[in-house]
Amino acid sequence: MKRRRNIILGIIGLGIVGFIVLQIFPIGSIIPDFAPPGNPPVTYTVNWDSADTEKLAKAACFDCHSNETSYPWYSSIAPVSWLVNHDINEGRRKMNFSTNTHLFSDEMETQIEKGEMPKWFYLPLHPEANLTPEQKQQLIDGLIATFGEVDFNG
Repeated sequence: MKRRRNIILGIIGLGIVGFIVLQIFPIGSIIPDFAPPGNPPVTYTVNWDSADTEKLAKAACFDCHSNETSYPWYSSIAPVSWLVNHDINEGRRKMNFSTNTHLFSDEMETQIEKGEMPKWFYLPLHPEANLTPEQKQQLIDGLIATFGEVDFNG
């Protein structure tokens, strides 16, 4: 019984030490995609077709697709922080409202329609981004009205 207790305490201890090591391990210097992106300066201001489109885009898109990310408490705790940083870095590369990078395309329209954006794992902790089908269509229509029907991926 004592041996079993020592094994359990050892596993818990290793888990705690491992967790602490993860917090100080600079994975971003080894794998840049996991580096904390922060919020660089906004160098482009979107001329929205309406306040509703802007509100929907900010609720559903801006945390990953702008330099105005609102970082939640868990975004500084590894290994979750690595995943958050990866998604933000990738999102900004693909489309960034703050830098006029690939602002709208047919592919993005399709992703919003199919529910691929925002990503499913983002929604439970960000209910404001969980758009109804009507809101998704309103967002798509507003993005088309704001940016035109341009396909940057073709």
